[in-house]
Amino acid sequence: MARDFDYFVVLADMRTGSNFLEANLNEFSGLICHGEAFNPHFVGHKDQMALLGVNLRQREADPMRLIAAMQGQDGVVPGFRFFHDHDPRILKHVLTDRRCAKVVLQRNPVDSYVSRKIAVATGQWRLTNVTHKKTAKAVFDAGEFRTHLEQLGDFQALIQNTMQRSGQTAFYIRYEDINDLDVMNGLGRFLGAKKGLDSLSGKLKKQNPEPISEKVENFDEMQQALADIDMFALSELPSFEPRKGPLVPSYVAGHRTPLLFMPVQGGPVQAIKSWMAAIDGVGVDELTRDFTQKSLRQWKRQNPGHRTFTVVTHPLERAHTAFCRHILMPGPKCYPEVRGTLIKVHKLPIPEGAPDAGYDATAHRAAFLGFLEFVKANLSGQTSVRIDPAWASQMNVLQGFAQFGVPDLVIRAERLIDDLAMVTSQIGKTKLVPVDIGDEGPVPLSAIYDGEVERAARDAYQRDYMMFGYQSWVDPAHANASGRLTGR
Repeated sequence: MARDFDYFVVLADMRTGSNFLEANLNEFSGLICHGEAFNPHFVGHKDQMALLGVNLRQREADPMRLIAAMQGQDGVVPGFRFFHDHDPRILKHVLTDRRCAKVVLQRNPVDSYVSRKIAVATGQWRLTNVTHKKTAKAVFDAGEFRTHLEQLGDFQALIQNTMQRSGQTAFYIRYEDINDLDVMNGLGRFLGAKKGLDSLSGKLKKQNPEPISEKVENFDEMQQALADIDMFALSELPSFEPRKGPLVPSYVAGHRTPLLFMPVQGGPVQAIKSWMAAIDGVGVDELTRDFTQKSLRQWKRQNPGHRTFTVVTHPLERAHTAFCRHILMPGPKCYPEVRGTLIKVHKLPIPEGAPDAGYDATAHRAAFLGFLEFVKANLSGQTSVRIDPAWASQMNVLQGFAQFGVPDLVIRAERLIDDLAMVTSQIGKTKLVPVDIGDEGPVPLSAIYDGEVERAARDAYQRDYMMFGYQSWVDPAHANASGRLTGR
């Protein structure tokens, strides 16, 4: 008898119970789940670099090779877990492949957020023996949670919309139901298992069974923050209105001055925030931030005559900042997993640790050219690594802004003085306030710049060059740029 599906995917996210679900799926005769097979940083499970004869580099070059290897297994229906930040090439394939069964695992976003914060604090992501349990309390961050919620909403909306457009259906299962033997057996039948389970797997133990009020250090603050977020049916994420990433939680408004900054990451974001704080004579932490769409509308109504702006940067300069800040230099701003993957898989010629005295302009130029090559592939959908906002196409970021509202002015970083002077003069601010943009990294861009570097940036960011009309990069030190901007 022909089976309904050739393979399956569990569409979930971190801390949703996917490990426990996988453990139970592997108890069924005829089913096998291969973990996070398309995690950009490993294959299947942490520190595992190959699966079914396909190693990380081979999977990176051709992700369908691993799908074919799974389908080549005799006598079983294979599958894997897929999170929102896994290889986007595979997500498009599995969502449209009718021979792939979709299992959508959901958990209350507050619970998954708190669970993840605790796991990060303790370093314990799985528990098989309660005597080894580590404990910690989560600290709730409203802006961080809004980003978490938006990512989940976008992921679930994409799944639901694709299922609707292609006339497919998925097996939806909640975190609360993975301990229900009857539900698990129903899932087994959906995937093609011939025989049900007599009991659930006892390999994994629930890590944090306490009430959420006992797991969050600033619980009262969390309650207040959640009261301001219009989440209505919190556990029914697929029914949320689709959102396409306007990034509203990242917007920043003046403490008193009616200015709203819509940041494009990778540009002079921190410098602009410091400048806005100086206008009002306050610290950066006193700027208004962590907006929701509702609170941003309220702010706009309460601040008639407001001005909104964003800043775009020459693609080459922005890519260099992203490279130095998030890849080259270990530290709080570094993306260690992405850094490790670029070194191991993409052979990026950077040191394992921080650059030392031997890391000169020649080494920096070679490393940066390698990063630009990666960015070109990344933006073209040819890698499994996420497209991070720090190096995403600026045109795509602005299009995301437009899903909620467009800025009054798109300022170019090389024209900060003149353009910000125009914006602030419109709201009656005339006093000069200093701003320091600075340069990041052990080697300045000016020390490695040449025609080859410019061409590599143009190849990676063809759309930004065309849409914004960018020409070759000019060293600001030779462009008569001032370090002062108009303020109050």
